[in-house]
Amino acid sequence: MSSSAPSARIAVIGGGAVGGLTAAFAQEAGHDVTLCLRSPLDELTLSTEGEVLRPALRFAGAPEEVAQHDWVFLTTKAQDTEGATGWLNALCGPDTVVAVIQNGIDHTERVAPLLPAGAEVMPTLAFMAVERVAPGRIVHHFNSELHVPEGRSAERFEALLANSRIRVRSVADFRTAAWRKLFTNVAANPLTALLKQRMHIIEDPEMYERAEEILLEALAVAQAEGALVDEKDVRRALRGNLAVAPDGGTSTFYDRLAGRPLEHEHITGAVVRGADRHGIPVPLNRLLLTMLRAADRELRESHQG
Repeated sequence: MSSSAPSARIAVIGGGAVGGLTAAFAQEAGHDVTLCLRSPLDELTLSTEGEVLRPALRFAGAPEEVAQHDWVFLTTKAQDTEGATGWLNALCGPDTVVAVIQNGIDHTERVAPLLPAGAEVMPTLAFMAVERVAPGRIVHHFNSELHVPEGRSAERFEALLANSRIRVRSVADFRTAAWRKLFTNVAANPLTALLKQRMHIIEDPEMYERAEEILLEALAVAQAEGALVDEKDVRRALRGNLAVAPDGGTSTFYDRLAGRPLEHEHITGAVVRGADRHGIPVPLNRLLLTMLRAADRELRESHQG
């Protein structure tokens, strides 16, 4: 375990579930944290482990209100990444590290083109059951772990959060780790979102079989992409899904219930695009992607109306 780092200036872009949790826990650990939001907030509360935290955060509503920071946590949904360009330009200097805490497998490719020269992208996998129940109100159910590629930046990141409730783990093979993380989302997220049902649906024997088939398609793509995964990883992902409380949900489920755009293109879409690159049939994932796109169009049209 690395020793803890001195107080740092951290900017968190995005006030959703992951953004609120990471901002609150980083501030609790003694860091100067600014939460960058499209919609203003007066206060953020985080319910966790039987207590309610009210972190002393700075709130910024526009890039013009911020300066360069040591660390930036990009926690917007993957589909909203380009919308954070103004924040990234204002917050990042030549020594800034941007932890991209998003779903998907292409963190670096997605964010690097948006950064000023010298700023570093650190792809980050989030393992945390956390829900935004209202603007500024975050409920943490369990787990608060971030996985990053091993190296000097990982060591600095671990030291940065050493005194927080967030555990940082560095991994040697990040490609494999990213696909394993994607497996936990590939079946559960679209099924819960499309059916508007919580995680208890995975317990249904027929639904469990369909989930396994969805994951086996993704497994073939992951292997073709160079990830060192096998059927044990599929079973591990399904066990993880079953371990979630029956009344729990997925990020895509919560987004659909709240009327927010979905991040299907970076979960199911990642599988289908990989399948197209390698000529692998993925009929179930392709069907799910078509249905998710239709649901997302309806959400966007309703929001515009």
